[in-house]
Amino acid sequence: MENNRLICKACGSDSFTKGEIGRQSGHATIRPLGAIFSLGSPLIYTFCKNCGEVASIKVENPKKFK
Repeated sequence: MENNRLICKACGSDSFTKGEIGRQSGHATIRPLGAIFSLGSPLIYTFCKNCGEVASIKVENPKKFK
């Protein structure tokens, strides 16, 4: 997705940015099922700067799930 130019499916804009959930404690992270004590991994969102439509959600550290 990085090499292709994104076009927002909701508003047609081509202006996107990235944000994350889960970098600091107390915020949501994704973690393996049943792993209550796992710190998990932050989620990286790519979204339209114009309307906020999310184009991509990526797990920052997928190796934590192997």
